[in-house]
Amino acid sequence: MRLSVGFALSVVIVLQTGALAADPVGPKLTVRLKELLTKEMQQVAHATAELALAIAAGDHASAHQLAIAVRDSFILKKSLTAQDKKDLMRTVPPEFVALDRRFHNIAGKLASAAGSKDSELQGFYFSRMLEACVSCHARYARDRFPGLANSDLHSVRH
Repeated sequence: MRLSVGFALSVVIVLQTGALAADPVGPKLTVRLKELLTKEMQQVAHATAELALAIAAGDHASAHQLAIAVRDSFILKKSLTAQDKKDLMRTVPPEFVALDRRFHNIAGKLASAAGSKDSELQGFYFSRMLEACVSCHARYARDRFPGLANSDLHSVRH
């Protein structure tokens, strides 16, 4: 199972969010899972900021490496104990896991676009990544991101 924290407070795409009123996930997590999630989110945020600069500068090599880092940001997956996995799966809905997978898939597409030195496609996938972040935060972390609580987000393009 491909779980990461790039997922939860994250970074992922709501396919059809008609109803954005999902319960925030963070308050339900164990202290350990919150710590792992926070650490991964900080790394994803840093890489995303660096990605924006690399894409804008036409630094394809850096964009490629940064997108790979985002795609492979699986601190949670690498650090989970068997009990942590049980706690996580008991806490997050299946849609949350699906959003995480989609986010990492988009980051992989961004890495491919950077590897091909396609600036336009990099911009496209970067914007999809940001939409994924906003969608997930609005749906599952609006307690941490109150400015997104009333967002009317709908289907995000792939």
